[in-house]
Amino acid sequence: MWRRSSVTQEEKQTLRVLWKDRVRDFRASGMTAAAWCAEHQLKTHQLGYWIQQYEKPTSSKPSPAWIPVQIDESPQPAEDGLLLRFGEFTLEVKPGFNRQLLVDVVRVLSQP
Repeated sequence: MWRRSSVTQEEKQTLRVLWKDRVRDFRASGMTAAAWCAEHQLKTHQLGYWIQQYEKPTSSKPSPAWIPVQIDESPQPAEDGLLLRFGEFTLEVKPGFNRQLLVDVVRVLSQP
C-alpha cells in the first residue's frame, strides 16, 4: 500500500543540502557516475536526479514589468462612437448602446 511521506520541511532542506554536497563531491572526483555511486553506496539514478535538480534554472519566466502608457485626456464629444474591427467586420458602437447585445455580437464574431 502506498503512503504519503510525512517528511518535514526541515528534513527536506537537510536532504537538499546533503545532495548538493554529494553532487559537488561527485563533480570534483573526476569519476564516472557509476564508479562514484558504487564507492558511496548510492544509486546512479538518484545522483542523476539531483544533478538535474541543481541544473534547472530557478525561473524560466521573466519577471513581469510595468510599461509606461500615455493617455490622451482631451475631451471627446459625447456623440462620438467607437469603431470595433473584427477581421473583415466593423462595428460602430454609439453612446447608450445595449451592452448585452454587444457582448453577444462580439462572442459570435470571435468564434472560428
